[in-house]
Amino acid sequence: MTNLAHNLARTAEQHPDRPAVVLDDLRLTYAEMEHSVRRLAGWFRSQGVGEGDRVALMLPNVPSFPVVYHAVLRLGGVVVPMNPLFRRREIAFYLQDSGARLIVATPGEDVESAAAAEGAQLMAIGPEGLSSWVHGADATEPVTEVVERAGDDTAVILYTSGTTGRPKGAELTCDNLQTNLATSTETLLHLGPEDVVMGCLPLFHVFGMTVALNTAVATGAALTLVPRFDPTKVLQVMERDRATVFAGVPTMYGAMLAAVGAVQTRPDLSALRVAVSGGASLPLEVMRRFEETFGCTILEGYGLSETSPVASFNHPDRERKAGSIGVPVRGVEMKLALPEGGGDVPPGDGEAIGEICIRGENIMKGYWRQPEATAAAIDEAGWFHSGDLARRDEDGFYFIVDRTKDMIIRGGLNVYPREIEELLYEHPAVAEAAVIGVPHAELGEEVAAYVVLRPGAEATEAELVEHVRSQVAPYKYPRTVTLIEELPKGATGKILKRELRER
Repeated sequence: MTNLAHNLARTAEQHPDRPAVVLDDLRLTYAEMEHSVRRLAGWFRSQGVGEGDRVALMLPNVPSFPVVYHAVLRLGGVVVPMNPLFRRREIAFYLQDSGARLIVATPGEDVESAAAAEGAQLMAIGPEGLSSWVHGADATEPVTEVVERAGDDTAVILYTSGTTGRPKGAELTCDNLQTNLATSTETLLHLGPEDVVMGCLPLFHVFGMTVALNTAVATGAALTLVPRFDPTKVLQVMERDRATVFAGVPTMYGAMLAAVGAVQTRPDLSALRVAVSGGASLPLEVMRRFEETFGCTILEGYGLSETSPVASFNHPDRERKAGSIGVPVRGVEMKLALPEGGGDVPPGDGEAIGEICIRGENIMKGYWRQPEATAAAIDEAGWFHSGDLARRDEDGFYFIVDRTKDMIIRGGLNVYPREIEELLYEHPAVAEAAVIGVPHAELGEEVAAYVVLRPGAEATEAELVEHVRSQVAPYKYPRTVTLIEELPKGATGKILKRELRER
């Protein structure tokens, strides 16, 4: 039973009447979800979707997302999750690179034009959700069986990127996702059918997909959704549905604390027994205040798209160290590698800093159709090199120090400077551009750009901001563009972003 779609089939048989997905007044039981998945899989099959075929999924956190997700997997297909905020340029690249010939998305001009340009079929899902599609699939034979998959077959392609080149698709296998969700449910969350998981992390992101969606379906827990994170709405939903598990990024915790401070009556979250944080470092003060306010324990951990994602965590039944990303989870090894082939940081050396390297059942198969990038990320011994710097104390707990990559984490979402820089370079007035992350009290980091104009050219800072804003998702564009005479550079001509950050 390697295919993730078996999880839904099994849970629907064991807990048919339990709620699977909740969105305000809409409640879908596991039996109803299984019925919808069978019907939709039949329609997908009539459109030619089969084993190994990629299907792009570009929806917010609505019940249609898990239905489409499991319908594709049931056929042995590969899900390509996409941010529903993407614009035409981003959508077209994902479709082109993945080879997806079908995209499921909310209707809109950007997705319609991108799909047409790339020759992909668009399945548009409006406010009514999947109901019209499921009823329309009555003429097709429902798919009751689950296509068997090998453990190393790709189930999901999640796109990520470093600071150079275009985004890369991390191939997560059936085994990657099955073992990671099992570890999350059994050793971290201790999930069961009575649990209610708050689904406010984007399901298209690996954190939300594994720790919220996959774990809930595998255990029969209910997943209660909000389409987009709003702290006041999330608190209301958690109180209404008696949420027992919350997973979020640090900015979510801070926003919820602020929302509580703005209301007279504190929401009743007494059912909440565990919260997990990842995606960026959780400020100690935020952790302390949240735990005091809501009377629950926050477990901080670490992972990446390439690690499915959970790699290390503070475990609920062991010692917890505030500010630490914990220790490796079961089935996973971690070490710290010194730069330039200097070997590994020896155990017990709590001061030395090295790059986090990870090996185990959670490591991706590789980057989709990019063997050179795969070889650069995963060495011959199977160690994935994260690019993140950390130290390890005498008890084996890891503490993130910095990241070697220039990636910006804005509100828990990744922004890759190279992508924004390339857009700035496309403006006819721009000669040079550098994009960096600057500290932000609420978001963690904000996107900032420094630009040198071509001789004789004219452009305002506001014009350059709008040039980028119109072409990317709202969280990516720089809120500030600073025009300067020249960018700081080293002897080789490399732009010194370090000096820009010091400004």
